[in-house]
Formats: sequence, structure tokens, C-alpha cells
Amino acid sequence: MCGIVGILGDHEAAPILIDALKRLEYRGYDSAGIATVDAGSLGRRRAMGKLVNLSDLLMHEPITGKSGIGHTRWATHGAPNVINAHPHRAKDVAVVHNGIIENYKDLRDELTAAGTVFETETDTETVVQLCMSYLNEGLSSIDAAAATIKCLEGAYALCFLFEGEDDLLIAARKGSPLAIGHGDGEMYVGSDALALAPMTDKITYLEEGDWAVVTRSSLEIRDADGKLANREMRTIKVDAGKTDKGIHKHYMMKEIAEQPTVLADAIGHYTDAETGTVSVPNLNIDFTTVDKITMVACGTAYLACSVAKYWFEQIASIPCEVDVASEFRYREPPMSDKSVAMFVSQSGETADTLAALRYCAEKVAKTVAVVNVAESSISRECDISLPIHAGVEIGVASTKAFTCQLIALAAVVISAARARGEMDAAVEQELHDALNNLPGLINQSLAHQSHIDAVTIDLAKAADALFLGRGVMYPLALEGALKLKEISYIHAEGYASGELKHGPIALVDEHMPVIVMAPKDDLFDKTVSNMQEVMARGGKVLLVTDQSGADTAGDGVWKTIIMPPVHNMLAPVLYAIPAQLIAYYTAVRKGTDVDQPRNLAKSVTVE
Repeated sequence: MCGIVGILGDHEAAPILIDALKRLEYRGYDSAGIATVDAGSLGRRRAMGKLVNLSDLLMHEPITGKSGIGHTRWATHGAPNVINAHPHRAKDVAVVHNGIIENYKDLRDELTAAGTVFETETDTETVVQLCMSYLNEGLSSIDAAAATIKCLEGAYALCFLFEGEDDLLIAARKGSPLAIGHGDGEMYVGSDALALAPMTDKITYLEEGDWAVVTRSSLEIRDADGKLANREMRTIKVDAGKTDKGIHKHYMMKEIAEQPTVLADAIGHYTDAETGTVSVPNLNIDFTTVDKITMVACGTAYLACSVAKYWFEQIASIPCEVDVASEFRYREPPMSDKSVAMFVSQSGETADTLAALRYCAEKVAKTVAVVNVAESSISRECDISLPIHAGVEIGVASTKAFTCQLIALAAVVISAARARGEMDAAVEQELHDALNNLPGLINQSLAHQSHIDAVTIDLAKAADALFLGRGVMYPLALEGALKLKEISYIHAEGYASGELKHGPIALVDEHMPVIVMAPKDDLFDKTVSNMQEVMARGGKVLLVTDQSGADTAGDGVWKTIIMPPVHNMLAPVLYAIPAQLIAYYTAVRKGTDVDQPRNLAKSVTVE
């Protein structure tokens, strides 16, 4: 989950490294550091906390050199402090690392027995000390790095920098993403293309087990067996200018506000205005033979899948299972060769989801990626890749990626239903029109920001909160609770409304806000009964509904947020907006770090 960058350039490396790390800080912000080589001399600077602290340090203790590596850390092994910060160094070599070295204890014991003295608590120091031991045996920098990589077990993206070598970086990946950028007489290494976007749009992605020798004029890649491997250089499209906050105080608010635009892009990709149909380009699946859909994801993406489960079963009549990737990969369920496995990930690099994909790859009829990064590992390894068109998402709490994932999944469901004879042309036209109306409805819902902000005056004082929903709104209740706890640190739980009296109602009192996500649909009356149970026990109900729902059930509720009417299928997309805004304004009122909440990182590339 850490971010790493490397540069062999024509200009001073430090400011370029810092700028690149700013675009990677969503991956971790426990500490940061850089190392450079200047006239053959290896130097290093590190600071605890966010990247601004490293920038301040460099003002007082500058570091020179046109070759360097940098790192922003999400702590795994060892507390977040300066000693444990990357780059790690052992005399003539410095290393930055994203991942977990699983056999580091065995390697550390061997090195300690041979006289090596360790300074940190991290698994990464084992890498740098092992490499130095090979250098002490007389191996060249390249051979020492290669010998080190061969000894490592676990997941890693690594970049090595050596004393006396101002035109050499060694990069390696296994289980964690790594990209090589090609410039004009310059070369770069980065955890993703976003970090390198201002410097180059020409990218070579290392594949699983690859390691690379990088100089300013050459790139030599070898595979896990040590054989030369030519990997394709791709021209990618990442607008680095879209990574600023614009007029907004936080990335999260910017990304919430972008949803009408990005959803319109996603809907345009998956609908045809001339024919009034919904289509998924390159969806080469015969749904008439599919016996099951298996969906695998983590976090918010898992909740998008949970919504789609209702859709697949109710609209397309296909049995659907949804699994948390970290459980699926070890549960090792039997898979049918007539089933389709779908893997949903904003980054396309989520470690557990990628492992689940590799488990399914040879066992199912088709694998499908639903991702925001077209060149990601999950996208490249699946048979079919569906873009969500959310654009760059920097805020750790996912917003626009969630709603765009729902659009892509809805398109697959509609295509499957049509193929299986479960949907006629009139219903498809209705859904086509409903999809294209969504951006306008979301614009209307965004107009309620000041009202939602006012609602959070009291919500911000709560210690706990419950979210309730039925049917497709149950996953939305889970998502609302997740957003609130992620960024405001208020303990929140989401429940199916019918489960309230099977335990959670014991928590309800006059101090417990209960947020009910309930458009006036076929299940609305049952949800109203659950609201009455809450209010009878002094609970404070915040009802998120449409005007018809408010007219029917608004008496006695604590607060109401009115949403525009929307097609029942697409209610989860629209109602995600107030869920996001409730969390956002509550967090702002509590003074928490909205974009970089404690202990979290955007891209979870370690197990």
C-alpha cells in the first residue's frame, strides 16, 4: 500500500521525487523519505508523518543528485517513525519497498548470525541488509540485487539505488504493481502511472516476477526465471492536471461533485441513444449458458457487488454469489466451468482480489474485470475488462468510483437479462432512459448540500450510528455506515431493516441516530414499520427518501432528506450521494482528515 518512485534524470531529483510522491500519498502517509546519488555519494532524508514534513526537512537539510528513489509509507512491520521510514539503507545500497516480505524473519536470523546489526523493526531492512551482504562478497550491484530478489518470498515492488552508481536503478515486482516510465534521456519507476504522468506518458508495466535493470538509455527486463523478457511499452492517458482539488477544500468533495460528469461518461459508454439500448462493448459471454455469477471485491467495491447481486438475480434471473476477496481466496470454493467470475476494484491492483482472480482463472468460463485503471493487473489478467470511467480518484474514501462501478455492473445485468429473454425492448428502453436521467438527478441531489451540512451539526456529536435499508438499499446502508466510520471515526453499522429486532434494536436510545435509506418502493411500508420501532424507543430517525415517502412516513422523524424520484433499480446510485455527503460534512465538523483518514490507504496492495 506504500508508494514508491525512482528517477534517473537530467535535473535535481529531490523536487521531482517530492512532486511524484504527492501523487502517491493516497497510498500511505505514515512517513516519507528520499535517497539520491550525487557524484557517486549516496544520501538520504526521511521524516515522520505526511509528505509536507519531508518537504520542510529538505528546506533545512537539502539533498542533491540527479538520481534518486522516494517512498511514502503505510506502516505494516514496525511503528510509523523516522527509523522505520523508507528508504532503508545499508552502507552502499538503499531500497524502497511496497509489500510484505513473508520470510524476512528467517533471512534476518541468518544475517544476524553472520554479524549484521539491524536498526529497524521492518521487513524491508532485511532486503537492504541482504543486498549489502552480497556486495560485501564482491558481487556487482546488478548481481547483488538479483541474488537478493531470488531469496525473497511474499509480495513486493522494489527499487534499489547504489553508492557510486548514478545511472542505475534495479526494479522488481511480485504481487505489487510497478511501472517503468520512458523519458527523453531519462527513466522513471513508479507504483502507478499517475505518479509519472507529468514526466512521461510512455509506460512499461513489469509483469509478475519481473525484475529490471534501468539506466538512462536502456531498460532490460528479466522474468522470474532470469530470462530476457520484452514487455510492451504503452502510451497511457493520465491527465495529471485532474489531480488538483480545484475550488474544493478536499479531494473527496471534488470527487462527489464530479459524479454527474463522470457518470454521464460511464453511461455514454454503456448506452446507445439512437437505439435506446444498453450495451457492453466486447462482452463476449453467452449468458444463456451461464449457471452462476461469482463476484469478488473488497471494501466499497464489495458493496457495489452486493447491489449487483440483487440486480443479477431479480432482473437477469442468474444466481449470484458475492465474496469478500480476502475470505474467498482461502475458502477455495468449487467453481463451475459454466460460471462467470467478476472482479471489481477501483485500482485494479487490490492484492486479495488479484489473488482470487488467479484462483478462478482456469476454473470458470470467463473472468471479467470492472476497474478504473485500464492498464492495471486485474484488467490485464481478466478475459474481459470493463472500464468505469470515474477518472482519477484521490480521496481515500471512494465516492465516484462506487457509483461508476454500479453503472458498469448495471449495464452487464441489462445485457444478460436481454440475452436470456428476461427483458423486452420496452423495459430496456425504460432503463436506458432512466440511466441517462441519472446525472441530472444527481445534480439535483447535490443542491441539498447546505441542508445535509446542517443535519450533521447534531450527527457529529454522536458516538454511534445505525444505517438501515431493505432490498437494494441494504448494501447502501452498509456503504453509508462504512463512509461515516472511515472519515469521521464515528462507530457506525449498516443493517437490513428486517434485522433490526434481531439484535441491533438493543442499542437504540435517544442518543442513537438511525439513518434510514428508503425510497418509496415496494418495500417502503415494511421499512416504515422498522422506523416506528426505532421511534417508539426514543431513537432519532434521519429519513432519506423521496417526497412521496416523506409525505407517507415523515411524521415523528428527527430529520428528513428529500431525494428526487428515481427508477427503483437505480436508487442505490442516486442515494449514494446523500450517504457520501452525510459522512463528508460530519467529518468536516469533527475536524478529521477527510482525504487521508488515519490508518487507511487508497490502494490496498498488501494482504
